[in-house]
Amino acid sequence: MAMMAKMRSLAPWFILTVGGLFVLFMVISDSNVLDFVRHQAQNVGSINGEEITYQEYSNLVERAKQNQEQMTGQQINETQMDFFRDQVWDALIIQKMLDKKVKEFGIVVTDDEIKNEILGPNPPPMLRQQFTDSTGNFNRQLYEQALRDPRNKEIVIAVEEQIRQQLIQQKLQNYLFASVTVSDEEAKERFVSQNIKMKANYILIDPNTIPQDQLNVTDTDLKKFYDKNLDNYKIEPSRKIKYVLFRRQPSQSDSIGVKKNLEAIVAKAKGDTASFKSYIEIYSDKPYSKDTLNISSLPVEAKDAFLKANKGEILGPFSTFDGYVVFRFIDKVKSKQESVRASHILIRKTGNDNEDLKKANDIYNEIMKGASFEETAKANSQDGSSANGGDLGWATRGQWVKEFEEAAFNGKIGVVQKPVKTVFGYHIIKVTGRSSEDFVVERIINKVEISASTNDKLFQDASDFAYVANENSFDSEANMLKYSVIETPPFTEDAQAIPGVGINVALVKWAFDNKVGKVSEVYRVASGYVVATVSEVIKAGFKKFDDVKALIKNDVMREKAFVKAMDYAKQIRDKIGDNGDGQIAKSIWYAARVDSATEFTTNGNIPGIGRDFAFTDYSYKAELNKWSQPVKGSIGVYLINLKNRTPFDQTSFDSQKLSIKKEILQQKKNNYYNTWIQELRKEADVVDNRYMFYR
Repeated sequence: MAMMAKMRSLAPWFILTVGGLFVLFMVISDSNVLDFVRHQAQNVGSINGEEITYQEYSNLVERAKQNQEQMTGQQINETQMDFFRDQVWDALIIQKMLDKKVKEFGIVVTDDEIKNEILGPNPPPMLRQQFTDSTGNFNRQLYEQALRDPRNKEIVIAVEEQIRQQLIQQKLQNYLFASVTVSDEEAKERFVSQNIKMKANYILIDPNTIPQDQLNVTDTDLKKFYDKNLDNYKIEPSRKIKYVLFRRQPSQSDSIGVKKNLEAIVAKAKGDTASFKSYIEIYSDKPYSKDTLNISSLPVEAKDAFLKANKGEILGPFSTFDGYVVFRFIDKVKSKQESVRASHILIRKTGNDNEDLKKANDIYNEIMKGASFEETAKANSQDGSSANGGDLGWATRGQWVKEFEEAAFNGKIGVVQKPVKTVFGYHIIKVTGRSSEDFVVERIINKVEISASTNDKLFQDASDFAYVANENSFDSEANMLKYSVIETPPFTEDAQAIPGVGINVALVKWAFDNKVGKVSEVYRVASGYVVATVSEVIKAGFKKFDDVKALIKNDVMREKAFVKAMDYAKQIRDKIGDNGDGQIAKSIWYAARVDSATEFTTNGNIPGIGRDFAFTDYSYKAELNKWSQPVKGSIGVYLINLKNRTPFDQTSFDSQKLSIKKEILQQKKNNYYNTWIQELRKEADVVDNRYMFYR
């Protein structure tokens, strides 16, 4: 039985890839799953003409979900499922394309190769480790005995298929990477970037400091620049859509349902001898914990209830950002910070301080004569607290502006204070409560999530709108139903996401397959359901000169500013010669920056400048202690005087060269493979109808 357990522990499925491809490939490469339920008529789409059934795809999603949850130990909730399904779909596309390329390249793994892997002198580590003891000895006899055991037949077949997939991947990688090499020069550049440190003095002429009146830009200059850089103003075929979003969020009835359910739980708990902890473990969305809460951190409607509650009392449910919460009040403890409850009447700052103070004093005097603070606040306070009679609730130090805080924390309960001035205006403050205690609690927390019935209604509303908008007019129907219509910026056909809508390749494809005015079916997106109409078709071409003239002017002015900066740099170089004082530069151009940079490399940031390869490239080759001729960089024009450079250590390079080349080679392989995978994805002929199956 122990042997059987060892063999069964080999069953997890995976495929190794250089680019770190998602573990979903483990699932997709399982041919048994891909061949499953081919007879089903419902298809979620197709890849290169091969139909993918709903059941086949949903099985892939479920298996990938289980794998992911086993690996991470975290559940994938419903709000994450749209994104997760997209990952599975993309992985399936890539796997299909990989299978196609494997056939094109003639890559085959024979049974003998698999046999040699399993029975050869060095079995795969995943098998070997199962039969290796704590001293590192591999029990070959036990290993081969397990392979021949008829009871392990299914597991051995699964392992053989796993090894087949690994060998296919290895051969594919060998085929792809045959041309990927690393030269000694590349290794030397990497060594230099990691080991050669430099210091330099420099003079920078920043083109941004050149006044515009020194830059004469004509329409002829602009047109010449436009013609020269026409490709910069190319317009790709693109679309705009208008859409109505039916946001997927809990309804009022969902919220009421959660609250009523908790009310029933509270009623049961109050009459039960079982511990409140047992109720938390059964009913709470969050694990049990005993927490100490300051009154300011309690839900608004719970604060007064806690002040009046007895120890052991169950309170709630109360509405919070986390959902609804039921508390069991355990005890009070001395707080590390005092809390104060205050109300105020705010007279906002108008710019006329005397008038503001007079108005505040008049209101204060009315209250002193007997007017109700709460009613006066409702009538006069110039902020949102007026609706609550000026009540600001509880706070600890650091939550209010300094002047208000000092008045509130030093004030007496029930005493109305004279107007206090802050950056907001004048406040008439009344302290209504004070606490120096925290509350020890246990809690049941229930999130308010969208119910199936609410989701169905939302989808039905979207479907109804799609129907009437298609029959009549998208804009007029949306206006009549008081739906908000949003128009997107232009997006291209290869876009994965639509601005404002999010990732939805199917909707992108729909937009390019239809004409202006066409109304879509309902599409599910991360935030809800979308019904769209094509609002504009933009054809390929070039932006008109007049439309980009303002942008071009900025570019031309910068070009001319660089020319002017170069001219100032030449004048400075002529003045200071090879070894002159850099401070002379300011006498020629007042805004010249004279500074030094320490400890920079050929591939790193230059202190005080940032990354500028023209600067570092010159410095690596420069003669020491001599001002350079003007060097045009990405930030400005430099004169550079290299003061120190670490010498190149040939012996150290020779000892590291092999490991550096290995590191670079792996990076190049990864980059090559990832780029190849991206191009592979673009080659795929994909029909994606998943939106019809998932709500």
